[in-house]
Amino acid sequence: MSDSLDGDLFGPDPDMASPEPEPEPSPAGPDPSAPLAERMRPARLDEMLGQDHLVGPDAALRQAIEQGQTPSMILWGPPGCGKTTLARLVAAAGAQRLVTLSAVLAGVKDVRAVVEAAKARRRNGVGTLLFIDEIHRFNKGQQDALLPHIEDGTLTFVGATTENPSFALNSALLSRARVYRMGGVGPEAIEALIERAMNDPERGLGGRGLTLDPEERQRLARAADGDARRALNWLETASDLAREGAITGDALRAVMGAQSLAFDRQGDAFYDQISALHKSVRGSDPNAAVYWLTRMLDAGCDPDYLGRRLLRMAYEDIGLAAVGLGARVLAAWQTMERLGRPEGDLALVQAVIELAAAPKSNSAYSALNGARAAIRDSGSADVPLHLRNAPTELMREEGFGAGYRYDHDEPDGFARGQVYLPEGLESERFYTPRHEGTERALAERLDRLRGDDALPGSAASGGAS
Repeated sequence: MSDSLDGDLFGPDPDMASPEPEPEPSPAGPDPSAPLAERMRPARLDEMLGQDHLVGPDAALRQAIEQGQTPSMILWGPPGCGKTTLARLVAAAGAQRLVTLSAVLAGVKDVRAVVEAAKARRRNGVGTLLFIDEIHRFNKGQQDALLPHIEDGTLTFVGATTENPSFALNSALLSRARVYRMGGVGPEAIEALIERAMNDPERGLGGRGLTLDPEERQRLARAADGDARRALNWLETASDLAREGAITGDALRAVMGAQSLAFDRQGDAFYDQISALHKSVRGSDPNAAVYWLTRMLDAGCDPDYLGRRLLRMAYEDIGLAAVGLGARVLAAWQTMERLGRPEGDLALVQAVIELAAAPKSNSAYSALNGARAAIRDSGSADVPLHLRNAPTELMREEGFGAGYRYDHDEPDGFARGQVYLPEGLESERFYTPRHEGTERALAERLDRLRGDDALPGSAASGGAS
């Protein structure tokens, strides 16, 4: 059973007017004027494709749904993976009235109206399932408005989001709802859905005698990029361009246009892909690094942002092992700024290949973090007297600068044994050089100068290179 929001807010509710719950209406046939994606929406759990971990025969959630005992839940997944469909099937299995809100348009007032109607239905023995699409759009106050009514069982709550619930939703709401991760629908499942739509005479295109070559069907399924709704929308539009019943590759390409890859400048796809790019560089895999960089560029990521991230990688992960690489990455970034896209793409691709292939050292990054930790723990330690500047007689009388040894006057230009760290931190070693690339020369010089006092990790101290 399904209600629109308007029926609950602005019209009489049959459940409120009658002491007996109204009988469930007989399922109506599909509306022939509805879009193909809506007509082909699964009516049973067995028809759902690509989410076997949730609704497969042995899945725990499926068993709960079939028993009508589903908890309040958050469905987290990309567009077109079946979040709305699953909410509808949950409501139908539990004989609940389905009420749908969009978090983009609704507010606390709308939630309160739904709750009042749900309370009236509950008195008549009818449950309510409130489905809120794009739940991450609700602010803290709007999310909090749901909490008491989920707790006392006034309604079952199902929220759908494309964003990571850990960041987008309040912990109070998360503690009252189980999170289920839904993945994008795989190409094989989308192919099966396309075939089902073309052969189904009642809900799909089966009565039109259409044909689609298997190769083109595979191409359509891959181009949909995990979004089943997108695939069906393209199929429906292409079917209107079919000549003598044949949906051609040219018709599909005309409909699909420029493929829109899964990407959101502030969403999970954005952070997942930039993480994959950074880890590919750190892992010295230029093929993967080029793949993720190109995918983000072609999906619309700001090239300026990518240039900044590549420059960060040059200093965090390559560092002293390839001195000068940071300057070359900066030049590539500036080249992109001056050329723009697509001409400047090659500059960033060349930079990411060199970053991935270069020797790696995070010694500077580790030194920075270690120094910050020591400063945090020790506070503002005094500068040793012998290191202080002494421009006045009074300061010299106080011992400022006393005992300082000028390194250039010492053998090898190095005042052996002189201490430069504050009292209590003399033995700290924040920088551990690596014997990689250009950093090897730095490590060997420090080993030679310090001798028995070599830095941890250096050859003279017996550490691994």
